Amino acid sequence: MAMTSSDFVANFQIENRPVRGRAVRMGPASISPILHRHEYPDNLARILGEAVTLAALVGSSLKFEGRLLVQAEGDGPVKMLVGEYRSDGGIRGYARYDEEAWEKLDRLNKGAAPHMPQLFGAAGRLGLIIIQDNPAIQPYQGIVPLVKGTLAECAEDYFAQSEQVPTRIRLSLAEFERPGDPVLWVSGGMMIQRVAADEARGDTEEAWDEAQALFATITDGELADPDLPMEQLLYRLFHEQGVRMEPPQVLDDRCTCNEERLVATLQAMSDEALHDLVEEDGTLSIDCQFCGRHYTVPIEDVTGASN
Repeated sequence: MAMTSSDFVANFQIENRPVRGRAVRMGPASISPILHRHEYPDNLARILGEAVTLAALVGSSLKFEGRLLVQAEGDGPVKMLVGEYRSDGGIRGYARYDEEAWEKLDRLNKGAAPHMPQLFGAAGRLGLIIIQDNPAIQPYQGIVPLVKGTLAECAEDYFAQSEQVPTRIRLSLAEFERPGDPVLWVSGGMMIQRVAADEARGDTEEAWDEAQALFATITDGELADPDLPMEQLLYRLFHEQGVRMEPPQVLDDRCTCNEERLVATLQAMSDEALHDLVEEDGTLSIDCQFCGRHYTVPIEDVTGASN
């Protein structure tokens, strides 16, 4: 049976194997409007799409209300890139980059996709940040350097170093054009993780090696094909072992910005920084970096509330 939603994340289990997995597919209700809204260069849009897809893959394992951010930053052409997943299924993302440096890199690569050190520089780093809705609980952050070729490979490093869990990840983005329809961005992602050995399971190494070998046969085209149901792809990979997908969580493009949160953020800024933002009419003009929504806030609403 095909998924009822084209924008979802779901766990799957390879039958009688000590391997857990998760799959995500995003399109018209989630990743496509995000990437169209920002109008980034194609290769940058793909990297941002991968970051949002990775956030959904990892964040959907949270056992509490909150959010997970995939945040990459450095001193290269891309200064910062953020993908966010929330436990209610909302996703969002944005990138900040130097247009001139990006164009130079694109000419150097002759349009080919850049690798992580090219994007973020030698000091680039990837952080996975977990923030619970409970304000009494401090955020958790794990960081690894962005030294591998792809975001997926860097994320595998994160799990090896920070979580010490053998993990394999694949991420893919594609554009689809159909007569009469706008261009559709589709992302696909999948991850598998080895379950630790214990007395009941015994040694899990052989099963993990088998799962990795099958996982390695996934193509980018299969992952991001809107006409290939994820259940069918999983069956192609693991039908000999048997595979079962759990009920999916629907994902959608949804920002959490509002004026109350914005005022609270502005109140935490220095008077000097606020002065630099004030327009001639005494208002603060702010755009949400994620969704592009525009806010006009009287300066009195900030300074008056802070007195």
